[in-house]
Amino acid sequence: MAELEKTMAWQPAVLREVLGRTAAARAAHDGLVTDRMRLSWSDVHAKSWQMARAMHALGIRKGDHIGILMGNNAAWVTLFFGAALIGAVTVPVNTRFKAAELAFCLKQADVKALFLADKFLNIDFVAFLREAEPAVDAALPGATLPFLRHVVVMGEDVPKAAIAWKAFRKIEETVGESQFQADCALVTPDDPLLMQFTSGTTAYPKGVLLTHHNMLRNAWSCGMRMGVTPEDRYFNCRPFYHVAGTTLSLLVALTFGATLVTQPTFEAGGALKLLADERCTLTSGNDTLFQLMMGHAEFDPKKLHLRGGWSAAGPQTMRRIIDEMGMKGVCIAYGLSEASPNVVFSDWRDAEELRVNGRALPHEGVEVRIANSDTNAPLAPNLQGEIQVRGWNVMKGYYKNDAANASVFTPDGWLRTGDLGVLGDDGRLLMVGRLKDVFRVGGENVAPAEVEEVLLAHGAVATAQVIGVPDARLGEVPAAYVTLKSGASATEDELIAWCKARCANFRVPRHLRIVADFEAIGMTGSGKVQKNKLREHAIRELGLA
Repeated sequence: MAELEKTMAWQPAVLREVLGRTAAARAAHDGLVTDRMRLSWSDVHAKSWQMARAMHALGIRKGDHIGILMGNNAAWVTLFFGAALIGAVTVPVNTRFKAAELAFCLKQADVKALFLADKFLNIDFVAFLREAEPAVDAALPGATLPFLRHVVVMGEDVPKAAIAWKAFRKIEETVGESQFQADCALVTPDDPLLMQFTSGTTAYPKGVLLTHHNMLRNAWSCGMRMGVTPEDRYFNCRPFYHVAGTTLSLLVALTFGATLVTQPTFEAGGALKLLADERCTLTSGNDTLFQLMMGHAEFDPKKLHLRGGWSAAGPQTMRRIIDEMGMKGVCIAYGLSEASPNVVFSDWRDAEELRVNGRALPHEGVEVRIANSDTNAPLAPNLQGEIQVRGWNVMKGYYKNDAANASVFTPDGWLRTGDLGVLGDDGRLLMVGRLKDVFRVGGENVAPAEVEEVLLAHGAVATAQVIGVPDARLGEVPAAYVTLKSGASATEDELIAWCKARCANFRVPRHLRIVADFEAIGMTGSGKVQKNKLREHAIRELGLA
């Protein structure tokens, strides 16, 4: 709770200090477990310093930007930690990016060195890189990406201007140790640690600059409220290119010396197996990821050992997480990349009703207000408006994007989240939905989450997504896409009738489709359905153009 945070205040630190403390205290204990490797914290520490030396020998220095394009694995972790040790800034590259998106990310972020797998999940990353920067087959830097000086490839397909992984690992032997140590000592808590590109569900991605202090304190604060201990085994559902995978999984495990267990990419059946085999006690994710696990044919709660973790989910899913997965101490979380990412987090000891219903307190030193989204005027308690945030967790800003920085901060210095929420008299925040997702039906505002919760209360529904689609009479009307639980059955008419009996007429879906999944329609790598792509799909499918 906030009271505990006050008595055990976080002291500003750099990742080097936290990694050193954890490696000393938990040396022989599992630090990272993947599908292919098991590393102790001592191993993680040693390999991270090896990566740091090799990067330094390559010419990477404090403030330089390095990109990582690969699935969740030990190399990702030790590259990230190694870059932090020398003060370089990691730019996590989304493994779902195509060539044009990769080119935009590398150019916008001024990436100096890119570390990538040649292939991942049958995706040819090197082919995308060749399309983004043809000079990789001749000599770097090239004309398209003039900042890109080095490419290191893990795999067999190594272009002429790139370096093979094994060769990169060997160059650490050439580092000048005294200069290397002097450069590492220059890193401060206020230096950037990560440039997180926003997921781009509603706009083209922007590079969010987060510092060592932003991320490490956020990880510690969330871990305190989760009740993380060194003996915990934390299963990570999120990709490391997402800030929930770095701050809220990897760095939580680091700051508390717990074990992090992860897959190369999330797959529900494999996740359930790892949760059982590794006897994981904590996990986390959004509603979609939990729904996928609980709806999987192999889901068997008797095999799980979970006691807690966190979720960004509505009441129906939170109730199922507690009752079906056994996560009695699960916390509710709300945040965004620009806030490192967490803003409010319940305590695992909070009343179950508060956690299920999504009401949580801000972290100590973080302020939250609800404001009119047009005027930024603060609103009284219990009124709905835009969530605005101020405090130590707020980003340094968007990289090379003055226009976006000017619009995302209010004149008096608050971060505009673009999310709707309500602050209760007790100071607890309830996140209602995204401002851009809200649509109007005949003059009435509808937040998709309101309708999604009604659908999720039906026993056959596994996941539900609602968007507004065009209507000649009302302007917009709700359209719903749902998946069903394994072995369950329901008709589209039945689900519409279910909604009619339980919510106001303007909230009832006028169109409803049952689908197998949302992969073909559009999901972000962090497990969020892309509402803009879903709306485009619905308009085409329903003939509403």
